[in-house]
Order: sequence, then structure tokens, then C-alpha cells
Amino acid sequence: MAKRKNDNLRLGEALQEFISENRLQKGMDRVNAREAWTNLMGNGVNNYTTAIELRNDTLFVSLSSSVLREELSLGKSKIIKLLNEELGKELITKIVLR
Repeated sequence: MAKRKNDNLRLGEALQEFISENRLQKGMDRVNAREAWTNLMGNGVNNYTTAIELRNDTLFVSLSSSVLREELSLGKSKIIKLLNEELGKELITKIVLR
């Protein structure tokens, strides 16, 4: 466990420090990517989304509708751009729809 520091930190700064010290950023990125997909795509797409997984810089999205999969595949670059804007950093470079 880290030594206790006497200086006052804001809660957000303390959490960010905890995440970086314990190497939890990859896990946080995975959770944030799922949330970004859910927020960005809305109920119509989320009803057909069965799984979302971030591996390295690739987002794997499982869809139960082949028609929706084809429709979304036409706009992959725009979806990547919107997701990265939602996340606030360039985290996703590729999307695999399955």
C-alpha cells in the first residue's frame, strides 16, 4: 500500500492517481468504451447489441441483426471518430462487427 500523503487532493485527482498506480487504466478504458457505445448508439442499436469488448485498440461488437451489422459497417470510420470524441482520447482505431 502506498504511503499516506499529507497534501490535500481533489477526489478526481486521487482516483486518477489510484488508477495509474495500480495499473487499472486498461480496465477503465474497457468500461468506458462500452458506456460510450451505449450512449452514442441509442436504444435502437443497443437492443440488437449482444456483446461489446475492447481488445488493445480494436472494439469488437456482436450484433444479433445482420441487416444492422451491414448498415453500421458502412459508417465505421464515423463511428470510430464519434466514439473517440466521447471517450476524450484516441482509444479505438478499428471496429469489428460480428
